[in-house]
Amino acid sequence: MSASSPPPTAPGVIRDLPSWLLGRAAARGRALVADALAEQGLKMWHHVVLSAVSERGPVAQADLVRGVGLDPKDMVGVLNDLQAAGLVERAPDPRDRRKNAVTVTADGARLVDTCAVAARAAGDELLAPLSAAERERFMDMLRRVAGV
Repeated sequence: MSASSPPPTAPGVIRDLPSWLLGRAAARGRALVADALAEQGLKMWHHVVLSAVSERGPVAQADLVRGVGLDPKDMVGVLNDLQAAGLVERAPDPRDRRKNAVTVTADGARLVDTCAVAARAAGDELLAPLSAAERERFMDMLRRVAGV
C-alpha cells in the first residue's frame, strides 16, 4: 500500500480501537518513510542497520543483530548489500578476533545524514494535520504509550 492509498474500510467498532488507529497511522508512516528512503536507494532494514552502525560503530555483528532485532540470517544479507554498496566495512573485531566488527564508511555516514533528513520530512508529512504544539504533545503521548 502506498502512502497515499485510502485506509481500508473497517467496522466502526474496530475503527474506534486505539490499536487499530495506531496501526493505521504506523502503516502510513512506514510507507512515507519507505518511499523517502527508496529515493535514496535504501530499504527500511538497510536504513535501520546503517543508522545503528553509524551510531554504535564499530559494533560486533552479533551485537548489531540483538540491538536492532533482525534475524541473524537477514542481517547477513543486509550487511552484504551495505558492504557491496561501500556503506559499511566488516573486519575482525579488535576486542575479540572471533567476531566481525562493522564500521560505517564516509559514504555510509553521508547517506545516514541524508536519510535522516528524508525520514524527518516524511514524519512531518505524516503529522501535517497537527499544529507544532499538538505534534509535541502527540509525540510525548506516543512515547508513553510505547513505553520508551
